[in-house]
Amino acid sequence: MPDKSAEIDKKSVAKKPPAPALSSAINIKIRPVAAVGVIPKVPGTVQKKTVAEKKETNREASRGKLEVNILQHAVKVFADCGYEGTSIASIAEQVGLSKQNLLYYFPSKQILYQRVLDDVLDAWLDRMDSLADELREPQDLLRSYIQAKLRFSRDHPWGSRVYAMEVIGGAKMYGQEIRKKVIPLLRKDIATFEKWILQGKIMPVNTTHLLFVIWAMTQSYADFSTQMVLVLNQKKLSAQDFEAAEKLIVDMVLAAVAVKK
Repeated sequence: MPDKSAEIDKKSVAKKPPAPALSSAINIKIRPVAAVGVIPKVPGTVQKKTVAEKKETNREASRGKLEVNILQHAVKVFADCGYEGTSIASIAEQVGLSKQNLLYYFPSKQILYQRVLDDVLDAWLDRMDSLADELREPQDLLRSYIQAKLRFSRDHPWGSRVYAMEVIGGAKMYGQEIRKKVIPLLRKDIATFEKWILQGKIMPVNTTHLLFVIWAMTQSYADFSTQMVLVLNQKKLSAQDFEAAEKLIVDMVLAAVAVKK
């Protein structure tokens, strides 16, 4: 005979509602758990750097300072000795590093040399790019350009000399970079000058050779400063020398492009 009490128990169990989930029973909001070692971001707050991030930032800053120091010594050695006469060991000695340590930052003499030339050329190209500003008057732009070029010759004579020596030697190691970087900007500047000529703002001139002349006049105050101080019987070119050069070069260039009335 079947056990009726067991049947009653089964029916009562079947009719019981399911137990509520623990989270709804005690009103807990379940949030995703952050990955181990990851600090969850709180909206509207500035996240502090971890110790590892601070160390990495300090390491990068220290590396940057050391690279600048290496480049500052390298440009002087290259200017004095030329590429062939310069050794990594001599630059390392000037910096106060071992040759192996210097090679960690610049793996070869050629890479270091090209970096020096990159810095020089990029500084010049920044000034060339300013000539294409169509919102300014040509006379003002030419004056500013000449001032900037002379300032570079005064403040960075070593870099200018390294570049000059590379070019005089036939630009065997840097000629491709000069073509790639200088020609596009030169064409851009020429287009701006051509517009000024059509607008009657300047006299028709050969813009390419005008820029060649400006380069020659301004860079000579770095590349041939030794000859100048010998003739002037001075230890170095003074601020007054650069002021006199600026006035003369600006006057000559502006007279060459002045519209005849």
